[in-house]
Amino acid sequence: MRVGLLTEGGYPYASGEAHRWCERLVHGLAGHEFACYALSAQPAEEGRGLAELPGNARVLGRGRLWGPAPGADGRSAGRRARRRFAEHFGDLVAVCAAGQGVTDRADRFARGLGGLADLARDGVPLSALLRSEEALRLLEAGCHGAGAASAVQGARVTDLVTAADGLEAQLRPLALDWYGPGGLAAVDLCHATSAGAAALPGLLAKRFFGTPLLVTEYGVRLREHYLAPSGASRNGPVHALLTAFRRALAAETYARADLITSGGLRARRWQERCGADPARLRTVPPGLDAGPFAAVPDAAPDDSATLVWTGALAPDKDLIGLLHAFAEVRRDHPAATLRIVAGPDAGPEAAAYRAQCRALAAQLFPDEAADDRSAGENPVSFEELGGPAAPTPADACAAATVLVLSSGTEGFPRALVEAMFCGRATVSTDTGAVREVIGGTGLVVPPRNPRALADACRALLADPGRRARLGAAARARALELFTDERNAAAFRGIYLELIARAPAAPAGTGTAGGVPRPFARPAESRVPAGPAAGAVRTPSWADGDGGCGRPRRARYGAAGEAAAGQAGRG
Repeated sequence: MRVGLLTEGGYPYASGEAHRWCERLVHGLAGHEFACYALSAQPAEEGRGLAELPGNARVLGRGRLWGPAPGADGRSAGRRARRRFAEHFGDLVAVCAAGQGVTDRADRFARGLGGLADLARDGVPLSALLRSEEALRLLEAGCHGAGAASAVQGARVTDLVTAADGLEAQLRPLALDWYGPGGLAAVDLCHATSAGAAALPGLLAKRFFGTPLLVTEYGVRLREHYLAPSGASRNGPVHALLTAFRRALAAETYARADLITSGGLRARRWQERCGADPARLRTVPPGLDAGPFAAVPDAAPDDSATLVWTGALAPDKDLIGLLHAFAEVRRDHPAATLRIVAGPDAGPEAAAYRAQCRALAAQLFPDEAADDRSAGENPVSFEELGGPAAPTPADACAAATVLVLSSGTEGFPRALVEAMFCGRATVSTDTGAVREVIGGTGLVVPPRNPRALADACRALLADPGRRARLGAAARARALELFTDERNAAAFRGIYLELIARAPAAPAGTGTAGGVPRPFARPAESRVPAGPAAGAVRTPSWADGDGGCGRPRRARYGAAGEAAAGQAGRG
């Protein structure tokens, strides 16, 4: 089938691990065709360039949620279009600016969003209207009128202008040229990677063509918006308006999606809190490539005492607490060492945090020397992934007697799964999806508790047999639940399930009498023909003469040719 893959700030742009699951999905489902429609959230994403796509994937649409508004070609909307815009945008503003007393919030948001989509489909310059004086007047009336939320009542003109710009950027997918016969109208299924702006094209495809919509969230965009530090343009009323819009959009997406998947319990709780029906929620853990870890022995030597931490250096990883915990471990295990293996610093904040951790390690563990003439060594080493000591994550995990995860906050713990692939015993803090991932095959302690972390590490260092048992169970669990193959198989089944029970599409979209027609566009119908097909030889039965030396039209006539075509299709 043809899948419309809708992304925001990720694949197919060469981003990071947070969106690499899309790449593994496309490669793992080689039997399906993926039409990628990508929204970039900031200029840096496009600067990275596009990832190399396999033969079953193509980028058919690219849009921006930043920069100048598209379509500024001087067109103006007529009076009737402006009245329609005022009605529909007014519904959105009423939802975003109102307090908790609004009872028809979901209906008004859906009505307003659908009305703006219809306007854009009719050729009305939606971006220009969203930045117009009429839009500012509607925002002002919503923020200063009766029933407005207290957070937006103090909105000034500059706040209204900034909010209008933000809403215009988020609503740009409504006006993209992705909904024609060669675009999302031709896909069998839409798969959105978030319930944010990426889901808007899927909502429109469902509205216009009855296309099933699947939403997958390994990181909930609404949660990220709540936790992101507020800049000058997101303070006060502006932040409140845009947050209310994102919250309403997530609720609308969850209400309209045929199925919603998440990677773990935390994301699922957010989805349910935002109105998702538990009956339409599935948990599909992200998959990782287990191949590079297959050759690592099941357990470290019994006499080893090396703790390994891997990840990205950041304050929320709580390496300060880990260093204090390691100081307690050294009291019972003087030969123990701690290796901190991190990727390249992602910015000045990471570099400053690395320097802070190095300074603390030097203070807690002065360089030890055997005598006055020998050079001392610190039991804590800071290494960069890809260096001589740890070229790959598998090498870092192989060197560990125990792998430690000390995070104060955590999403899906990739480092923990890699250690499980290597058969290593683990000690981790109870954050994010850690407890779901580990499932009893490792020790879990409260976050930001160095004493509990130290006690768990000491317990495993002192018991090689227990380490071996936990490591073997961890490897078996990881291979069963967290491989690429498992993830691809889960989505293969979900795709078939959704397309098998696809609802009847609206009139004019290729259904017969309102009856669903899954796979109505067979794959062979998209095989290139003519000069674009290159030097591929046309079989004799398809060369136009029926393989008998005479053109089919001459043999059967026009009516006969049509009948023969129908017989062939039957």
